[in-house]
Amino acid sequence: MTQPREPRLLPWSGPEGKPCYLITDDAGGPVSRLADTTESTQLGMGLELLAHARCLLPDTPHGELRYLAERLAECLADVLRVAESRGRRLEAFDSAS
Repeated sequence: MTQPREPRLLPWSGPEGKPCYLITDDAGGPVSRLADTTESTQLGMGLELLAHARCLLPDTPHGELRYLAERLAECLADVLRVAESRGRRLEAFDSAS
């Protein structure tokens, strides 16, 4: 008998901002693939925004820093959710081995 998989934390939130989880035995299912694509997009956007911020910060007027800080905070939240999700899956994989 196989161990049940740990629910996967998805890279998006529910309508009230609560975490969404996927419970499945099919790691290659359509929702898993969508989550993988979304995570990849979020990480890519974070990299682009970080590069943009590094270029802008030295010469940016103080009023424009708020917009940049808000976008960076959004990307950081996305990246932390991806890291948590992947960490849980690694722990589940290690314990199953």
